[in-house]
Amino acid sequence: MPYIPQERRNMFENALRELAREVENQGELNYCIFKLSKLIIERIGENYDHLSMCSSAMEHAKLEWYRKVLAPYEDKKILENGDI
Repeated sequence: MPYIPQERRNMFENALRELAREVENQGELNYCIFKLSKLIIERIGENYDHLSMCSSAMEHAKLEWYRKVLAPYEDKKILENGDI
């Protein structure tokens, strides 16, 4: 996953925190991810490269979530409860 420069992260931080305060369930989070991609495509135009960019970003974000959050959580639970 590309790590963007801090100044670019700062630009997104307030909007993301505001959004995070509102999302209450999986459906709403799915809607937000989908809608953000749709809005980006409306702004930059629809072509294969742009559509693929959104799809790729979603997939890579999923992989990063697994690597940085879910896998360490599973490792912690293995230590607490034993392996399979």
